[in-house]
Formats: sequence, structure tokens, C-alpha cells
Amino acid sequence: MVQMTEKGRFQKPAATLSLAAGQTLELRCKGSKIGWSYPAYLDTFKDSRLSVKQHERYGQLTLVNSTAADTGEFSCWGQLCTGYVCTKDETRTGSTYIFFTEKGELFVPSPSYFDVVYLNPDRQAVVPCRVTVPSAKVTLHREFPAKEIPANGTDIVYDMKRGFVYLQPHSDHQGVVYCKAEAGGKSQISVKYQLLYAEVPSGPPSTTILASSNRVNSGDDLSVLCTVLGEPDVEVEFRWIYPGQKDERPVTIQDTWRLIHRGLGHTTRISQSVLTVEDLETIDAGYYICTAQNPQGQTTVAAAVAFS
Repeated sequence: MVQMTEKGRFQKPAATLSLAAGQTLELRCKGSKIGWSYPAYLDTFKDSRLSVKQHERYGQLTLVNSTAADTGEFSCWGQLCTGYVCTKDETRTGSTYIFFTEKGELFVPSPSYFDVVYLNPDRQAVVPCRVTVPSAKVTLHREFPAKEIPANGTDIVYDMKRGFVYLQPHSDHQGVVYCKAEAGGKSQISVKYQLLYAEVPSGPPSTTILASSNRVNSGDDLSVLCTVLGEPDVEVEFRWIYPGQKDERPVTIQDTWRLIHRGLGHTTRISQSVLTVEDLETIDAGYYICTAQNPQGQTTVAAAVAFS
């Protein structure tokens, strides 16, 4: 990876760089097929300030009118392609973390004024107070009771590329926190973060199924409810197989989710899918099968419905 300097020369960038907001960033990587990654903020808004081009011998990333919000990791890699299938060439990579310093912005701006961070006992949690000035002194504070939370290096550490990292989160950590940055005689407060403890262990969905009735009559209506209790920040997808499917029997399926607070700050996500069949016919008797899937796996449950 090389960076074009203001003088029009190219140089290999350091592991971290500081650039003034407003500057144009141009990075190049040698290769006929180059992959890129850059701060997710630039993807979220399909930002027209960013352009990525592939030339015959190199890939080129250009960012114009840079802002403090663009602070983050920029990386590139060669791709090994067979036909349409490409894989990352781990021997040909380059990266740099760039701080875009902007007057009045010590923190990388957040799209919201309040954010939720879920604390899970089996993985690290991050309060993403990232700074735009590498030399800034950053501290973590609890809102109530008001006090500074020490980043002691064993329980909580500060990483300027990520924020405050809770190495082993537990329920005592929950509450509302914020960060404070100081640099060059100026100080700034970050947005607030609500820390919620998630009590459900990670794994495939814990799924239950319940039919409004297992014995039905012709002309009845039927609802089958598939429910998953899981971690607050883990999404669940539902799929259904039902008796009238091959005959294209009309059904309605409605998926919903909500957070339930179980006291002591423990939070669980309840995801539900309801399949409804109106005016039952004989073809509707049989097994209603629900499959719930999350990133850790899937679980399938079934309910039998028969005519009386």
C-alpha cells in the first residue's frame, strides 16, 4: 500500500496516520484485482465522497472532503481468482489506521446521541469512544452515581482504535456511561451509552412452538406461534413448512421481536413468528414446522394439527 502525499509523491503509510479533515486521501495497492475495506460509516451512507477504482496494475481508493467521522482502518489485499470465485491473498495485504483531526471534534462523531452496548459474559464488550487525536487523554465515567471508571488494564482497557474494552463483562458493569477526552487544553464529552447485561448464553436459537389448537374442525381458523428467547443483539430468521404449502394454500406469516427486561438489568430478546390459516380444510391437517436461525446455528420444531 502507498499513499499519495500533498507533493504528489507516493510513500508507504505508517501503521497510524494523522491527517487534517478536508484533505483528500489517495491510497494505491499493486495488483490486477485488489479488495478494500474502510470505515463502515462510508458504506452506511453509500458516500459519494469515496471512490474505489481498479486499474490494470493497481487498485486506487480516493476519499475527498474527509471529516472526523472517516477516522478508522483502511486496508487492501490482493485477490486470487479462479473464474468468478476470488479469495484473499494473505501474503499481499496493506493497512493503515487514519485519524482525521477536525476542529471541535475530539471524538469520532456518532450517528446518534445515545447508544446501547450489550454485555455478554462470554465475549468482550466495547464502548466505542474512538478519538480523532492520537494524543488525547480519554477517561470513562458512570453517570449515576457520578464517578470515573478506572481502565485498570485487567478488567477494562482503552484501545484508541476501538474504545473502552470490557474484557470480562458482568452484571455489575451495567448502567449509563460516557467518555471524556482532553487534548490541547480542550475537553469534550462523548454521547451516552446504556450498558445492558444479556443473560442468555450464545448458541443456536432456543425455540418453542405452540398451535392455537391441536384438534380442529373444518372452517376453523388456526394460528401457530414460534418463539425464540435469545441475546438482545442477535437477530433471528424464521422459515415455515406447512401441510397446504404444495397446494399454494394462502397463509399469513408475521414476524416480530421486542426486548424484555427481567429485573436487575437482565435483558432478553423475544422473537416470534405467527403463521395463520383461515377457514381450515382437510389439506391443512399435518405438521407445521418452524425453523429458527441465528449466526450460531438453527433449531427446528414442529406442531401436529389433526381434524377432530
